[in-house]
Amino acid sequence: MTAPSSTRSSSRERSASAGQVAETDERKTATRRLGRGPGFVLTLATVVALMVGASAPSPFYPVLQAEIGFSAGTMTTIFGVYAVALLVTLLVTGSLSDHIGRRPVLAAGFVVLAASMVGFWHAESVGTLLVSRAVQGLAAGLLMSTMTAAVTDLEPASRPGLAATLNSVTPLFGLAAGALFGGLVLDLSPGGALTIVFASLTAVYVVLALAVLALPETSPRHEGWRRSLRPRVGIPQAARPAFRRSAPALFAGWATGGLYLSLGAPLVGQLLGGRSHLVQGSVVAVLTGVGAVSSFLARNRTPRQITIYGTTMLAVGTLLTLLALHGESLVGFLLAAVVAGSGFGTSFLGIMRSITPTVGPEQRGELFASVFVVSYLAFGLPAVAAGFAAPRLGLETTATIYGLVVVVLSGAAALTRTFATKG
Repeated sequence: MTAPSSTRSSSRERSASAGQVAETDERKTATRRLGRGPGFVLTLATVVALMVGASAPSPFYPVLQAEIGFSAGTMTTIFGVYAVALLVTLLVTGSLSDHIGRRPVLAAGFVVLAASMVGFWHAESVGTLLVSRAVQGLAAGLLMSTMTAAVTDLEPASRPGLAATLNSVTPLFGLAAGALFGGLVLDLSPGGALTIVFASLTAVYVVLALAVLALPETSPRHEGWRRSLRPRVGIPQAARPAFRRSAPALFAGWATGGLYLSLGAPLVGQLLGGRSHLVQGSVVAVLTGVGAVSSFLARNRTPRQITIYGTTMLAVGTLLTLLALHGESLVGFLLAAVVAGSGFGTSFLGIMRSITPTVGPEQRGELFASVFVVSYLAFGLPAVAAGFAAPRLGLETTATIYGLVVVVLSGAAALTRTFATKG
């Protein structure tokens, strides 16, 4: 039996109405999304915010060590558990945002990061510190490769190469700001510093967890996300030659960062007479702040030129650091950090400029996860080893051995890139 025309007409009208409603809802959703330009700026802000939280706890460790009571080895274990948790998370979820989208991974990461700040805020035992640092590492593992990929995805079409530069500058700027922020608040308000720093960061991360939902999605959902959770380090085929050329410089640079972030404040406080928390935090701030400025200034050089300069300055700066340490010169130590910081920033910029153009959006999460796996192996493992060696060998001897290893690694990376047949 044929349906009456009025029924067919009504059905068509309902269908058209439903389509219009769906189209209207889609337009409303689209209007709630940021454009690519504002999205690019917001994503850069998330990178800075993450790295502020990574370095802000550092000035608190000596204070908490005195209040709670734990050894130097335990302190670097607290430092190192962040790197271990980050590495494990990267191995499992490094390419997850390539499959389910950047937005959900970023939002989840900032919720977890806010939880870790609550833990620091109420830290009263070694166990709480270890758990908080591990949760922070989990959050950073979710966020780092995803944010780096999102910045690259949203790069303005008129400014090719800008994402690689800012992916090098903004993390270093954030590390510098976090170290200064933590140290300054400790000096100005020692009794309330924990609350001021970590309550503020908790609030910022909750806001960002909501804000990133307005980003334009640059990696649409597709099949394979369950398979992507198998722990592995994957380097896309197209990126492998550039990655192999860059790996020695990547390892050397982040080993230098680990030297300063793990031992810089104790060296200044115990051996060089820098008693204020701001001065102790300034070591990290000088290294990373100069690194950020140097990266920006070197942005128009070729990746090969940048990497050779960076690894050479890493070797020279670390050697000068050891000379200043043995000469007991705080000023010399900070000036050496300027040289090493120039190398730290530019070596990473050269690496990012070399590898970023080699893959498309669907493989960027995987590639950047591999970059940060190498980075944090170099950053975390030597620092933890140094923490356990310091009580046995002494802080100065431990720093000297660590520094000489960095000099050799950096020099070898500079020579490798200098004599490489390709840029």
